[in-house]
Amino acid sequence: MLETLSNDPRDYAWGSPTLIPALQGRTPSGAPEAEVWFGDHPGSPARLGDGRTLAEARGDAGAPPLPYLLKILAASSSLSIQAHPDLTQAREGYAREEAAGIPIDAPDRLYRDANHKPEIIVALSDRFRALVGLRPVARTRELLAGLGDREGVRLLQDALTDEDAAGALRRIIEDALSGRSADVVADLAAALREVRVDPATPYAEEIDVLRAVSEDFPGDPGLVVALLMNLVVLRRGDAVFAPAGVLHAYQDGLGVELMAASDNVLRGGLTPKHIDVPELMRIIDTRPGDAPVLVPERRGDADVFDAGVPDFTLVRHVLDGDDAAFDAAVPTIVLAAAGELTVVGGDVRLTLTPGRAAVVDGEPEVRISGRGTAYVARPGTAE
Repeated sequence: MLETLSNDPRDYAWGSPTLIPALQGRTPSGAPEAEVWFGDHPGSPARLGDGRTLAEARGDAGAPPLPYLLKILAASSSLSIQAHPDLTQAREGYAREEAAGIPIDAPDRLYRDANHKPEIIVALSDRFRALVGLRPVARTRELLAGLGDREGVRLLQDALTDEDAAGALRRIIEDALSGRSADVVADLAAALREVRVDPATPYAEEIDVLRAVSEDFPGDPGLVVALLMNLVVLRRGDAVFAPAGVLHAYQDGLGVELMAASDNVLRGGLTPKHIDVPELMRIIDTRPGDAPVLVPERRGDADVFDAGVPDFTLVRHVLDGDDAAFDAAVPTIVLAAAGELTVVGGDVRLTLTPGRAAVVDGEPEVRISGRGTAYVARPGTAE
């Protein structure tokens, strides 16, 4: 099986009106285009060339759902701060909400399936900014020291203790999201508006992101959470991994995202949507550290982004008139990110241009040739 895949962009408010159309070489519609899903997830299953959804085709063939979901993601403003449960937490939470009779599409439903949702994102744009994980507290105190002498800023500095840093971060996040830090949020927003920052100043980029967040979400307690998080600026081809429990919020740029097939999201600010503070605090990891950048491993002529989860692995092939071959006995999705590529499996030959994808399954050998870049999603190998 080798078939083209297509889907309509999701029009979430944070989406970019230009990045995905530019990638795919078409005229923008004027609406935000946030994500294009290439998979069989029921939230937005991709379509085959014959008009069936991938979910219908796999069902007709007696095949199980894909363990992963591949997306193009384009952000022009911050996504909500969020974290995802591990597999045990997801199963328990789903069973609990099912037993409580909460409708699957209810706005306060947290666990819409019984799966975890680790995810990676690789930058397709020259820059992709993301908040991922909690910064070491000493560095956050340094950032705060450049924001002036407001009471709320001082309170945050005093609360960020080196002893039991994870506990201090947990208390600050819980207080903010529970509404107990409104004055701190207001003082922090005022300090960000007033501070003068030279581009060479330490934390200048962090302040730029926090200012944008404060303007886009006035009064939102997630500003305090965002302040505590690592800012990572990915260059084209760089990746970051968000495992279970790690807070993250993509900010701006174009990327290819690969995750376990799940829709379980617990939000932690920068959103008008429901936030369940006790449940979020139960599942998040508040240990500080550097952002979890994922460096690919070179295997032959390919770059392999292996996050060590059984659900997915992402492989990048950069071709310059040569070709790459791989076994597609397992369900595999090929996404063109640059150039023009030919994909051959069995007797089928397809041409992919940027932002277009194909699904292949049950083929002992698939070849990609041409000049360009392909990202290949497939199940992982970790147990």
